[in-house]
Amino acid sequence: MIVLGLTGSIGMGKTATARLFAEAGVPVWEADRTVHDLYAPGGAAVGPVGEAFPYAIVDGAVDRKRLSALLHAQAGAFERLEAIVHPLVQANRALFLQANASAPVAVLDIPLLFETGADALVDAVAVVSAPEALQRTRVLERPGMDEATLAALLERQTPHAEKLERADFVVDTAHGFDVARDQVRTILGTVTAPDFRPRRNKLDARGEPPQ
Repeated sequence: MIVLGLTGSIGMGKTATARLFAEAGVPVWEADRTVHDLYAPGGAAVGPVGEAFPYAIVDGAVDRKRLSALLHAQAGAFERLEAIVHPLVQANRALFLQANASAPVAVLDIPLLFETGADALVDAVAVVSAPEALQRTRVLERPGMDEATLAALLERQTPHAEKLERADFVVDTAHGFDVARDQVRTILGTVTAPDFRPRRNKLDARGEPPQ
């Protein structure tokens, strides 16, 4: 199985591109969806997050706005949260890869792929791209978004130009999703070809070198 990492800065069209891979029959694991499920009522993160940050729990779920406020107010809070959530996300990702081991290709949709070092888990990386002006228009149309919030989000992310330099493939969403769909099909054809060779020193789903 070829494991393809999918990433892109906010507003580039990554979520829609992930749907195009799913539409093509490729199993897709979404990091954001996994965290959402972990924070939901009954989610595996609710108990340990509640022990560390009691104020963040509302109606049996992690309230992300309250959690965000705590993370910015308490020194070392990000590290404590990461120590709780990262192993749970890692375990969920490993289960996904095991469950889909017979698939020719699987996609790991990870917004912070490079930032977290998760690019070491994949055989190739596809970066979703769009012009900066289009990116800003898309993001600022979202409820609750403004220039300051967008700037803060981009500050946490690897610069787009660097992502493009580190990409094996680029999906350009500036010309509509019919064009992007063709690019997705081209990527799938390339990574499933007999002569495709992963460019990366891949680790296994546990973050260790394959045995």
